[in-house]
Amino acid sequence: MEYVSKAGDIVKHFRETKLSTLKPPQEFFDHRQLSRPKDLNEATSRITYNTRNFSGNYLLVIGVLAIYALLTNPLLLIALGFLAGGFAAINKFAPDPVQVGNQVITQKSLYTALFVIGIPLLWVASPVSTFFWLVGSSAILILGHASLMEPGIESEYQGVEGV
Repeated sequence: MEYVSKAGDIVKHFRETKLSTLKPPQEFFDHRQLSRPKDLNEATSRITYNTRNFSGNYLLVIGVLAIYALLTNPLLLIALGFLAGGFAAINKFAPDPVQVGNQVITQKSLYTALFVIGIPLLWVASPVSTFFWLVGSSAILILGHASLMEPGIESEYQGVEGV
């Protein structure tokens, strides 16, 4: 029960800090603010400004790409489900050693069997290539969007404080 409340607090904090910065789709996809930067310095300043300004939207893009990557790689989904389900089942149903015939089956032997089956299954599912695909596609989309979007008028007054 303590883990559930801790997870709830983490989700609440994440929602309050990161997702509160979500910009509306009309602002995020505003094609009137698209232009090619003049040079690398302008592209860098745009990326710096837009990654702060659209950080919630970019996290959402990464989340959608991660879900897409999992759904298009069913073997990875099965392997992760097998390992997570195996851990949960072993912890719930086999906390104490069980006598089966002459053999005593302990939690350690169940975890060993889970790893012997799960790790090769996970290896075949290629989580490393999925991770690098996610990193590369996210970087291309986010850096492309951030470098092409002109900063809004509010960026001109960012250092100026009201009187």
